[in-house]
Amino acid sequence: MSIPRSEYPRPQFIRNEWINLNGQWLFDYDDKNKGLEKEWFKGHDFSKEITVPFSYQSELSGIGETDFHDLVWYKKSFTIPNNWQDKRLLLHFGAVDYRASVWVNEQFVAFHEGGHVPFHVEITGNVQTGDNEVVVRVEDASKDLDQPRGKQYWKEQSEGIFYTRTTGIWQTVWVEAVSQTYLEKVKLTPDIDKDEIKIDYTINHGAPTQLLEVEISFDGEMVATDSIQLTHNKGSRSIHLNDFHVHDAGRLWSPEHPNLYDVVYRVKENNEVLDEVTGYFGMRKISIENGTVMLNNRPYYMKLVLDQGYFPKGILTPPSDDDIRKDVELTKEMGFNGARKHQKIEDPRYYYWADRLGILVWGEMANCYTYTDDAVRRMTAEWQAAMERDYNHPSIVAWVPINESWGVPKLLADKRQQDHTLGMYYLTKSLDPTRLVMSNDGWEHTKSDLCTIHDYESDKGILKERYSKIENILNSTPGNRLIYLPEYKYDGEPIQVTEFGGIAYKKSDWEGWGYSGATNDEDFAERYYNVVSALLESPLVQGYCYTQLTDVEQEINGLLTYDRKPKIDLDIIKKINEGRNAQRFDSEGDE
Repeated sequence: MSIPRSEYPRPQFIRNEWINLNGQWLFDYDDKNKGLEKEWFKGHDFSKEITVPFSYQSELSGIGETDFHDLVWYKKSFTIPNNWQDKRLLLHFGAVDYRASVWVNEQFVAFHEGGHVPFHVEITGNVQTGDNEVVVRVEDASKDLDQPRGKQYWKEQSEGIFYTRTTGIWQTVWVEAVSQTYLEKVKLTPDIDKDEIKIDYTINHGAPTQLLEVEISFDGEMVATDSIQLTHNKGSRSIHLNDFHVHDAGRLWSPEHPNLYDVVYRVKENNEVLDEVTGYFGMRKISIENGTVMLNNRPYYMKLVLDQGYFPKGILTPPSDDDIRKDVELTKEMGFNGARKHQKIEDPRYYYWADRLGILVWGEMANCYTYTDDAVRRMTAEWQAAMERDYNHPSIVAWVPINESWGVPKLLADKRQQDHTLGMYYLTKSLDPTRLVMSNDGWEHTKSDLCTIHDYESDKGILKERYSKIENILNSTPGNRLIYLPEYKYDGEPIQVTEFGGIAYKKSDWEGWGYSGATNDEDFAERYYNVVSALLESPLVQGYCYTQLTDVEQEINGLLTYDRKPKIDLDIIKKINEGRNAQRFDSEGDE
């Protein structure tokens, strides 16, 4: 039996009173779609057990079958503590792929669509002190290509760049106790130029007799406090910090100095604390000035690694919080200052460790593969929910709603699909004007804050020539695609090569492929040097994202094996990323 995930699932918004429902659940397939008709939510002789939050396709679920089962059911008993009698109770799901229907004690309480984002429902009137039951029915159409799915394959066996599917519950399930009035959510927007943090808040069932108190501290030292009378259930307040100099690192957040402020929110009435939530934020700014990417008003070269967030035994679900932290630590150990989370809306615990340990993150949508009205509706709804969930993380500096024309396969000829990429760009900017946004990462750009290019050329000489002049870059067609669509043009955006390398090197039992191949450790290091140094030596490229952090299923083009073992000494990778291995390789290179 595997060990269930037990850490607090929402690290930026923590309450003390909660019950983790991960662990053993009853489980069954419903291949003939008879569960609703036979009212399985009232009673059913479940034939299997599953370890939540791992999908049935994963080894850690205890099942490990990869056959198609598009309808599955779960059942779990749980106990409400006696001291929660006067509380309101919220049932939370971190992520359920793809549609979930939920019953508590045989009463229908919720329906949710969207496989990568959280949802919750109040169950106060549906439970009793003592024993209770929750039943979940999940629909996940394996072959539905206008469903946001990322790298989940629509065939039973993985191949190419597509991997094993994830069906059902794949992030933590928990019950939370709150007061009759409680803080529902906050949105934190740092402004380092004004030395302020703006807090947008939503109160559930607030009253004018109540206050929202905010305490902000850094390293145990109180920095600022504020008290807001709750005349409305929604509002905003900018709090001046007045505690660091903006001309040096001070307490600003960056990968080199991941400084974080702690914050405590208290809803109070007559000096009685009704609700208390703890969290954190970072003072960080990402911007473009005169064609240069700036972090905290200083030029910043992004050195990212593509990270798909797959695990051999858990698929999309990391086996443990330590595994999440280890991925961030390995990223930093190799000299990268960031990661592009590829085709996956990641577990919030990943962004927590990115915030704490210090790496930049590009947040990316899990794309559909066809363009339909349903695909647009599903994608825009889920993308907005993902942005709302992750907005407060200082590590996230860029949003990528679309990758490589996925979901818009006729982008070159179809004006509607072009308008969709524009729509996603402006929708994203309307919700978050503080971060960089790419309309279509890799090629066929319409409107993007960066000119991002995917280029798997392995020859250093060709790469150096290509990225030596702006006309060479814009006239190139990596992947046989135009950098910009014909009606759109380059307008001085900073240039980054956001996929490259992909060097295959077999160092485990996994068989697979890559975009070029290495035969031994020295060959791998030299090939890595050639592609990285070509970009570092370019006078125009301002950042890169190497493909990729780990091998994934049949892809063996990672810097690490699928089980996170380094293929070569990580210090070699670090020195190459830092431009410190020139003497070793140039004499053997192709210059």
